[in-house]
Amino acid sequence: MQKPNVGLVGLGTMGAALALNIAEKGFPIAVWNRTASVTTEFQAGAGELAARIVPTETLAGLVEAMAPPRAIILMVPAGKAVDDMLAALTPYLAPDDLVIDAGNANFHDTNRRAAAGLPFRFMGIGVSGGEEGARHGPAIMAGGTADDWARMAPVFRAIAAKAEDGTPCADHMGETGAGHFVKAVHNGIEYADMQMIAEVYGVMRDGLGMSAAEIAPVFARWNEGVLRSYLIEISSEVAAAVDPVKGGPLLDMIVDAAGQKGTGRWTAIEAQNLGTPIPVIEAAVMARNVSSRQSERAAGEALYGAAPERAKVSLEDLEQALIAGKILCYAQGFAMMTAAAGEFGWALDMPRVARVWRAGCIIRSAMLNDMAEALSEDPARNLMLAPFFADHLRRTLPALRRVVSAGALHGLGLPALSAGLAWFDLMRTARGTANMIQGQRDFFGLHGFKRLDGVDQPHGPWAKG
Repeated sequence: MQKPNVGLVGLGTMGAALALNIAEKGFPIAVWNRTASVTTEFQAGAGELAARIVPTETLAGLVEAMAPPRAIILMVPAGKAVDDMLAALTPYLAPDDLVIDAGNANFHDTNRRAAAGLPFRFMGIGVSGGEEGARHGPAIMAGGTADDWARMAPVFRAIAAKAEDGTPCADHMGETGAGHFVKAVHNGIEYADMQMIAEVYGVMRDGLGMSAAEIAPVFARWNEGVLRSYLIEISSEVAAAVDPVKGGPLLDMIVDAAGQKGTGRWTAIEAQNLGTPIPVIEAAVMARNVSSRQSERAAGEALYGAAPERAKVSLEDLEQALIAGKILCYAQGFAMMTAAAGEFGWALDMPRVARVWRAGCIIRSAMLNDMAEALSEDPARNLMLAPFFADHLRRTLPALRRVVSAGALHGLGLPALSAGLAWFDLMRTARGTANMIQGQRDFFGLHGFKRLDGVDQPHGPWAKG
């Protein structure tokens, strides 16, 4: 076997799966893990693919085992571990060698690293799809120079998931940290999508008194229509699962405290920095934070009582509300990426982003084909204003209003769905209420305001002197 040009550092769950995927697609790969026994065990368990895997015991050995110009993929935890690995590799790499951070990095760190004058080439890519995606086809969002993308495109497109039309879900998002930024927004949308599904599940469970076994076929039926997506599909399977320990629905035995790795929070924070409203994602992050406060929630229920059952809402309304919420959430996410492109000087191609998300990633959805088409017509236009999605919203918003109203009347917390509806109502109101805020700001701080008639009178009568 010829020396491989591709290497991988970090044989954890995702790294091992990605290395096997690369080998399976015909690319020899050198691998290294900090614990040498993990490397040995990995190759030993690779079966027929072991012949394409070169195990190494040291970083120097990894580089020596590869043919230049080398491309080394880092699958290590975000943050300091990446900086440490870049420093450790520096003595061994040539200027034409390429290091690729494929972890869940904060895009600011990726920008910093790209601008740091590293003595080798560097790019950051977002990889979505979990272990299954990494092994059999993830969605890949690459950031870096066009030349570095062209160099790696044959590998990334070969290992990526394929959309229904056969297009690989791997593409160049833009310069420096653009790939990791798009991945962060992806993760924010993932948070929101999961939260809205959980809210609708909660209405069925607590508002309609349905069991997990009754809820599972509802999600399965929805997965045959507009809502067809990976998350709806697995929600049906989760609801249908039987507890192997005690029998009965496994869902009823799972502790209701959601974990998070921080990428949704990064998205919410960056949206504030950009001045771009993403209330559905922010509500989803908030809800995860609240879910961890179990003792306080139990005390709240003991003090105020549980929500009454039998909310007046239909399953059809819940489906339509989820469709509306999904459209509004994605509209916010794409608007945020448009703002970031302007702020950071990235050439983010919104239709390309939508197409990359069509398969492999956690938020893959049938709706993304239509989003890609709408964004191709006018990339700068908010999706809620695109004719196709405007038609959807006209049909589904009455149901969203009924569901949100039922939640409020029956004490069922629906933060993400409610936030989506509130944002929509603000976005479809030509004259809002911020004139009152401007009047207040001028009253206490003489911040000034503009007048509708264009008269140059920036202060109210309360201004003295």
